[in-house]
Amino acid sequence: MTERQTQAIEAPLDRKPRSSGGGAASASALQWASRNARTLAPLTTLIVMFLFFSLVTENFLSVRNLQNVVTQIGAISIAACGITFVLLCAEIDLSIAAVATYSGMVTAFLLTGGEISLGFFSFGVDLPLGFILLISVLVAATMGLINGAMVSYVGIPSFMMTLAMLTIAYGLAKFINAGQAIYEVPDFLRTITGVNNRFLCVPYVGWIALGILIVGDIVLNYTRFGRYVYMTGGNREAAEMSGINTRQVVLACLMICGLCAGIAGLLAYGRIGSANPNANETLLINTIAAVVLGGTSLFGGEGGMKNTLLGLLIFGILSNGLNLIPDISIHFKDALQGIILVGALLLNVVALRLERVRTRAE
Repeated sequence: MTERQTQAIEAPLDRKPRSSGGGAASASALQWASRNARTLAPLTTLIVMFLFFSLVTENFLSVRNLQNVVTQIGAISIAACGITFVLLCAEIDLSIAAVATYSGMVTAFLLTGGEISLGFFSFGVDLPLGFILLISVLVAATMGLINGAMVSYVGIPSFMMTLAMLTIAYGLAKFINAGQAIYEVPDFLRTITGVNNRFLCVPYVGWIALGILIVGDIVLNYTRFGRYVYMTGGNREAAEMSGINTRQVVLACLMICGLCAGIAGLLAYGRIGSANPNANETLLINTIAAVVLGGTSLFGGEGGMKNTLLGLLIFGILSNGLNLIPDISIHFKDALQGIILVGALLLNVVALRLERVRTRAE
C-alpha cells in the first residue's frame, strides 16, 4: 500500500466531528444556567408568582397595591439585611423579632415621658425625638453585641444564646410599661412608614429599606470585612488559618443584626400605629423565610443581598397576592402560603445541588 493510500485511510480517523452551532449554544446556555442557579431559581419563582397573581386577580397590578407590597415588607427588609450577615457566617439569630419589639417599646416609652423605676428611686425622662430614636437603635445594637460576645468568646451556640435573648427582650418589652401597649406615635415615624407618603411613586419606607440593602451589599462585596464574612461561613478553620479573627467577624455580624432589628422595630412601630409588647411575632419566621427563599444558605458562605432582595419580593408578592384572591378561605391562606413557600424552597434546593454538582465536575 502506497503512502498516499495510507494517508487517505487515516485522514477520516484523525478528523474531529464538527459540532453544530445550536448544540454548542445550548450547552453554553446550560452551563450558564447551572453557574447562576442560585439567582435563577428565586428569579424564576418571582416571575411565575408575579404573572400568576396578575392574571387571577383584578387589583394586583394597580400602583396602589404595589405600593402596599413595598410598605408591608419595609421592616422585614431591614431585618433581613441583618439576618443575611448572620447566616453568611454560618450562625443564626432567633432574637431579632423580640429585639425589634423592645426597640419599639423603648421608643414609645421615652417619647411619652415615661417614668423609669429602679426600685429604690424613679425618674422621668424628657428627651428630643432624635435622641430617643438613637437610644432605641443603640439598645438593640447592644443586645446584638451581647449575643456576639457570648457566641464568639464564651462559646455558647448562637441558637441557644439568641433564644435566651429572645426571652429576655420580650420580657423587658412587657416590663417597661407593665405589659400595656402605647398608642402615641411620633409624626416622623408615621410619615416615613405611611403608604401615602412617597417619593417617585415609591413609599419612603421602600427607599429606606433599599438604601440599607444597598449598603449591606457594598459591605459584603467590596470590603475586606465582607470577604471575611464569606470566608468565615464557608470554612471557618481555613479562615482562621489564613489569619482572620473569625470571633470578631461573628461578633460584628450579630451586632449588625441587632442594629437592623432596632431600625426594623422603629418602622414596625410607626406602621402599626402602636408599640405593643406582643407585636412582631411573625417577624422572625418571615425574615428567615425571605432570606432563604432568595438563595442564601443556612450553612454559611453562600448568598448575599441580591438574593435577599429577590426573596423579599417573592415573600411580599405571595403574601399580598393571596389576600387578593377572594375564593380562598381566610382560615386556609396561612397554610397555603406555607405550602407554596415549601415548593419554592424545594426549587432552590434542586438548583443549588445542580450548581454544586457543576462545581465539583469542574
